[in-house]
Amino acid sequence: MSSVTAWLIVGCLGQALFTARFAVQWLASERRRESVVPSAFWWLSLAGGATLLCYAVSRSEPVFAVGQAMGLVVYARNLVLLGKARRRAGREALVGSAGNP
Repeated sequence: MSSVTAWLIVGCLGQALFTARFAVQWLASERRRESVVPSAFWWLSLAGGATLLCYAVSRSEPVFAVGQAMGLVVYARNLVLLGKARRRAGREALVGSAGNP
């Protein structure tokens, strides 16, 4: 397999991951009957964005690479915020259950 073909596969995989996030978000929203953004959306964004960044760098496309790199910051930050919210909710649940016999 040539390196061009390998990078084409990487690019297609990244695009598939990136596109899958919309299906995940749509299905989650339909289930709850309201707009929601599940953590899987951000994980798929991060995986797809990182894969597409690698592809853009391999193709020497700086505009595409910068766009993907900036998105990675947003995706990672949203995952950090979700993690903090889960830990906070866990602590609150512990404190709430400690008062109940």
